[in-house]
Amino acid sequence: MKWGKYTPYLLLAPTLIIIALFIYWPAINSFLMSFYKISPFGDKRIFAGLDNYIKLFEDEAYWDALKITFIYIVLSVIIVIILGYLIAQLLDNKVFGVRIYRTLIFVPYVISFTIGGALWTFMLNPVAGHVNYILSRITGESINWLNQVPYALISVIVSSVWKMLPFSIIFYLAGLQSISESIIESSLIDGANVWQRMWKIKFPMLSPITFYLVIMNITHGMFESFGIIDIMTRGGPLGSTTTLIYKLYQDAFFFQKTSLAAAESVILFIIMSIITFLYFRFGEKRVHYQ
Repeated sequence: MKWGKYTPYLLLAPTLIIIALFIYWPAINSFLMSFYKISPFGDKRIFAGLDNYIKLFEDEAYWDALKITFIYIVLSVIIVIILGYLIAQLLDNKVFGVRIYRTLIFVPYVISFTIGGALWTFMLNPVAGHVNYILSRITGESINWLNQVPYALISVIVSSVWKMLPFSIIFYLAGLQSISESIIESSLIDGANVWQRMWKIKFPMLSPITFYLVIMNITHGMFESFGIIDIMTRGGPLGSTTTLIYKLYQDAFFFQKTSLAAAESVILFIIMSIITFLYFRFGEKRVHYQ
């Protein structure tokens, strides 16, 4: 019986050890590394203070990556939220075969980012791609989607939206199905049209879901988009699709600038912390829990 009160801690110990070894320690180590200049092989290190951070803020390419990340996240999040809600409205209707449509619409989410990126790379191929084939039949022209500015960034945004859209749809669909029929009937009696019911009644009631999806999609834009960018454009052309996470990867593994990449990871952590804090601080005021 004496050991009974320690049982929960013993059961949690393996998980805590794994988290400490693979999450907390690498994070602390990256923070410490950001204050040093380290040789490519890691055998020499010199304390550099804030030199790595100063070098980053003086680097025009880093500011370009920050701007591209902002554009990529804002556009992809807005499109995913709006399209996800609208498609969920369609799937909420009782029509023949709607369960099949719901299943098929979720397929892109279960596909890995690598496979998704490879699929869109093939579809956007300037010679054999389906997109250019249809475009040439309609307009007589074709576009080199992945090797021209700004089409490369547009292509990455479209593929990312395609990948994350089912996640938003399934949440909105579950939320719509939980809305009481009496509320909809009352709005019909009051003379509300389809548009008013959609945006002034249903959408505000789904604000907790929207709140959650915005955070999840921002996280996706910051981190999980790496796979699609790496497969489709590798940050090109001319760095037009190089986001902060992909620049970190390039500096760490292509150019062997380990300490600089460590500083970038710290800055990325700070940016995400600020965004999350501000969003929870001001965005949650618009959330209405039932």
